[in-house]
Amino acid sequence: MLLRRVLEGERAGVITVTVLLVAAVLVPVGNLLVPDDSPVAVSTYAVTLLGKYLSFALLALALDLVWGYCGILSLGHGAFFALGGYAMGMHLMRQIGNRGVYGHAELPDFMVFLSWDTLPWYWWGFDAFPFTLLMVVVVPGMLAFIFGWLTFRSRVTGVYLSIITQALTYALMLAFFRNELGFGGNNGLTDFKDILGFSLQSDATRCALFAITAVTLAGAYALCRGIVRSRLGQVVLATRDAEDRVRFLGYRVDHFKLWIFTVSAMLAGVAGALYVPQVGIINPGEFQPLNSIEAAIWVAVGGRGTLHGAIVGAVSVNAIETWLTARIPEIWLFALGALFLLVTLLLPRGIVGLFGNRR
Repeated sequence: MLLRRVLEGERAGVITVTVLLVAAVLVPVGNLLVPDDSPVAVSTYAVTLLGKYLSFALLALALDLVWGYCGILSLGHGAFFALGGYAMGMHLMRQIGNRGVYGHAELPDFMVFLSWDTLPWYWWGFDAFPFTLLMVVVVPGMLAFIFGWLTFRSRVTGVYLSIITQALTYALMLAFFRNELGFGGNNGLTDFKDILGFSLQSDATRCALFAITAVTLAGAYALCRGIVRSRLGQVVLATRDAEDRVRFLGYRVDHFKLWIFTVSAMLAGVAGALYVPQVGIINPGEFQPLNSIEAAIWVAVGGRGTLHGAIVGAVSVNAIETWLTARIPEIWLFALGALFLLVTLLLPRGIVGLFGNRR
């Protein structure tokens, strides 16, 4: 039975990675090379929408790593997602240069509007793309490390930890709404022009961003799969199932939790960085606790503790949201709540668990 589960998990992993890599090739081809009147043509809107879905899938994957395999229900992962998005948004704002409304080469438009004279020190270096990529993972990782060190060493667990993570993202949302913080206030960062010299409005750039997102998601899935199957991952699983016993055996449980929580936050930051150039905006609304709660629903719908289930859940729920909000937008939140209740009561293992049971 154990061997069968392992084989099924490996098979699901191979299928997931293969589908993502194939999509990274076929979707751009369907957009750039296939004529628009062809039934297999992929519109630019669809490419952008799919890219956004995959960014959300990476966020769900990060949450499943820490919730499904370590038992930590974080309702603040939206904060790490937004921090990674802001890091990328700061770089894209620096690339605008004198093409903004006010034509200032050094300061973003909102700083000129607020009569700022100099660029804040925490904006330094974001004109360089390598530095930006470093900050995409370092900033969420540092926040997760500090937060996790304070909470895990105090043995805060369960619903209390979930509430604290939700308070964290709410506090960051209120902070980023303030104009004096230097991140665009309520409007956030937007009006991006290009990335690495390529126009963000061109079809080729959008297809490239989609392909990069798909490949990154495949790589992140392989990384998470390797982590949970490693010896260190086995200790994390044991911590989820019997934390006190693991502690009595001499393991520093708080260290293992801190490690997995920090890695998960870094992955969420990468998801945010991939999300921003595809949607063209990042604002404090991304910090709102509802976004983190939705991410937990994606994982629950797809199948917690499966990794590939998180990807399936994120893409499925967001596709339903797009379809439903285009027709009856006022009932989406009710439908989302009903979906979560149905999955909790009837499908505790999610969509992936349903198909596993049938097999």
